[in-house]
Amino acid sequence: MKTQNDLPLAGIRVAEFGQFIAAPGAAMLLADLGADVIKVEPLRGDGARRFDGTSPQSPMFLAYNRGKRAIALDLRRPAGLQAARKLALSCDVVLHNARPGSMESLGLDAVSLRDVRPDLVHASVTAFGTRGPSRLRPGLDIAAQAESGMMSVTGEAGGQPLKAGFALIDAATALATSSGIVAALFRRLRTGHGDTIETSLLNVGVHLQAQLWAEYQCSGALPARSGNSQPRAAPAADVIGVADGHIVLSAYLDEHWARLCTAIGQPGLASDARFASNPLRVQNRPALLAILHDALRGYSGEDACALLERHRVVVGVVRDYRQVEVSADVHANAMLMAVADGAGGHLSLPGLPFRMEAAPPASSPVVPRIGQHTVEVLRELGYGDDAIDTMARDGAIGVALPRREGAAA
Repeated sequence: MKTQNDLPLAGIRVAEFGQFIAAPGAAMLLADLGADVIKVEPLRGDGARRFDGTSPQSPMFLAYNRGKRAIALDLRRPAGLQAARKLALSCDVVLHNARPGSMESLGLDAVSLRDVRPDLVHASVTAFGTRGPSRLRPGLDIAAQAESGMMSVTGEAGGQPLKAGFALIDAATALATSSGIVAALFRRLRTGHGDTIETSLLNVGVHLQAQLWAEYQCSGALPARSGNSQPRAAPAADVIGVADGHIVLSAYLDEHWARLCTAIGQPGLASDARFASNPLRVQNRPALLAILHDALRGYSGEDACALLERHRVVVGVVRDYRQVEVSADVHANAMLMAVADGAGGHLSLPGLPFRMEAAPPASSPVVPRIGQHTVEVLRELGYGDDAIDTMARDGAIGVALPRREGAAA
């Protein structure tokens, strides 16, 4: 049976100075892979803990902070900042999403720390990058969706720009940042040298749209909003109403279109002059969609999906979260995992977005409370009980649990 020590990042120690989603999400992925992630929070905690104003640990915080240890420090106080620096220098990775200049003012930036720890990997996430005119602007996922061009292509044709239904760029930035950190750790293994990683929500937002950038560069035409349909292919990503909801399908290559026509019992459509090629199908999309709606509206989503799958047509049922939660595919592939919420309850939340033989799913990782591990981590850094008591009295640290009696000073 595999243990924590068998995980890919076992032995790697990470200090996370993160708020909200992007940096905490990256650190959580490292924790899922076995790293010891120590989350450094202000005494009030990561702002995500009170994001919705209704819970000491909001759903946003629960989603991106499992499997970490939490330490609460007031970095405005010398003792709190000293502890943060000692922690950072004890780690292999320092990760943050502070505004540019903030970590430099605290002596927690890459240059200052690597003067002492040359093999340190230092990763930062900002809204708009560290070099341009917007470097000091505050920014969240929605600003990056707007300024990366993403909202300009999202929405119905002729309608107003729309955001994605969730914090897409934040979540993608967490994945990108964790990938960069793992790459830097691999380089360190070969060279012994640390590295500095910088990414931004804007950078990731632009990167996510590579295909549209290529189309724009090739054609010179600005991508435009087209609703659920692909503007250059048909049928492609088209939503079709069925008896109990909707399906989405794609069959834009000629051979796929022919299979779809056979599936709905109308093989002659494949050679219909209106639909004989992809450009013609794009041109006549309204008529094409009307035919598909009429042919499939009497089916349930599951039956329509089964019919089209038998003819090797790409199709999916549009499912809500309740339906996804009970999906046989989601269960068979262990896409959701039990996460302890730190208050005696459990949630079923998405796990790693890939499977590794060396990284079996963790068993109910816990979301930490503010300052839950402050004393534990400070002791690991060499602080004695008297020093910890003094720091607590002076307001330099926050402590969620009392110190264990009889522990070594």
